[in-house]
Amino acid sequence: MNPDLDLGLERIIRAPRATVWSAWTDPSRLERWWVPAPTRCRVDHLELRPGGAFVTRLSDDGTEFVPHLDACFLAVDELERIVFTNAIDSTWRPAQPAPAAMTATITLLDHPDGTDYRMVVRHGDPAARDLHDKLGFADGWGTVAGQLAAFAEGTAAR
Repeated sequence: MNPDLDLGLERIIRAPRATVWSAWTDPSRLERWWVPAPTRCRVDHLELRPGGAFVTRLSDDGTEFVPHLDACFLAVDELERIVFTNAIDSTWRPAQPAPAAMTATITLLDHPDGTDYRMVVRHGDPAARDLHDKLGFADGWGTVAGQLAAFAEGTAAR
């Protein structure tokens, strides 16, 4: 991780890695935690393979959904790692996403209490990193990591 270009978060989720992986890879589960509540998420495309589409929409009222993320998976290593970027859209066209182009790496590691969940979000230059940070990276990505933990831990407890 390059502190001038990257942002990151880490969290221990008290659920097995397979449960956290399933929360990421099953569209109906991803919709439950992917955007900060009470905003709702809809997954339009989730093709978990290198080059596969990752498209989500969001809604504040649960009726009208607007574009949220139009990205492309770069790497998918089952139960271990998911890498996606919004610098290339779901049709493999170069994109200029707002607020910044980024590549996110999600890593799942075994932990004695469950899953060591790590996120690194890479930016092309310090200005993009600083803008993403200023706009609330820690709050936004931290909130959804908390929602993922609550969902996975609740699912694992059943």
